[in-house]
Amino acid sequence: MIHNKNIAFTLLVGIITIILVIIPTGFENPSLTQNLLYEEGEILSTDDSQLHSISVVTIGAQKLRVKILSGKFSGEVFDAENILNGQKNIDKVFSAGDKALMVLSLDKQTGNVLTVKAQDFYRSNAEITLAIIFVLALIAFAGYTGLKAVLSFIFTALCFWKLLLPMYLSGHSPLLVGILITFLTATVVILLVSGVNRKGLTAMCGCFCGIAFTALISVIAGQWFKIPATVQDYSEALIYSGFQLNLSDIFISSVFISASGALMDVCTDIAAAIDEIHERLPQLSATELIKSGFRIARPVIGSMTTTLLFAYSGSFMFAFMAFMAKGMPFVCILNSNFISAEFLHTMVGSLGLVLSAPLTALVGGLMYGKK
Repeated sequence: MIHNKNIAFTLLVGIITIILVIIPTGFENPSLTQNLLYEEGEILSTDDSQLHSISVVTIGAQKLRVKILSGKFSGEVFDAENILNGQKNIDKVFSAGDKALMVLSLDKQTGNVLTVKAQDFYRSNAEITLAIIFVLALIAFAGYTGLKAVLSFIFTALCFWKLLLPMYLSGHSPLLVGILITFLTATVVILLVSGVNRKGLTAMCGCFCGIAFTALISVIAGQWFKIPATVQDYSEALIYSGFQLNLSDIFISSVFISASGALMDVCTDIAAAIDEIHERLPQLSATELIKSGFRIARPVIGSMTTTLLFAYSGSFMFAFMAFMAKGMPFVCILNSNFISAEFLHTMVGSLGLVLSAPLTALVGGLMYGKK
């Protein structure tokens, strides 16, 4: 019976995932592809004579000879251009043999190619290959559970892309939307991986409590820290795009959404441990299982809080290096917007772990304990 429930739930999630793939976001812009083609191309040769280096910055136009590798112009060779504006975070310099994303501008009347521009390196093939390796490795190790984990991964990504972001852009409450989508994805991920059973329900209860607590702390700490929402990349671009957005609430929601993955991990691990203890020692009482759950939760919390530090530290490594290179006092570093935002992410996520782990142990003990 339980096995049938798990299969039925997996099929249901699969159907919903297919629907999410099909439905549009509502923010598609056909004009961007009306007279433009985005194709894979290979750089045959380059002419760097018009590039000029000023200190560490390079500006100018790089002339390219490219061969189109996809689409209706596949196999044809064109002259293209790569403009460098002196912005090292977006500029790129191509070499012969590189694969690039080419933008072909077409004539409206004849459909012939007017101009060709190299927009960026073509990374789709590498991304797809890496994703396939990940899926195969996960399925090879975890079997059917690994397949369900892949399904939960795809479902979560589609929920963010097809539900969360469009609802943000439509002006819905970021906090309400964020916590509802987080609850939805957490439910699907936990029940797919743990199963539709007491183990899954135990992990869900602990995770929901942790997410709710993390969201509350995010709101309080967000007001306390007074961090501007524009600390996030591309936030200023959204301001000038014409959308009426509450960027502060979007930033706060991103804090507890970022922490929800670690909460799901911890709650699932503790629920699985209690389930295994119960299978081996079914005579244990609720009190004994709760005590065992607490003992399991303590080292898990200790390691996962440091894991969060590792996870977030990569995003501000260059900022720390820049501050250190300037000899900036540590108090200035700690109070900068960017570092404070990452500190908020880490601390809020850790506080959520501190609450959700023992609550999962408590719920598990009550569910599995011998009456």
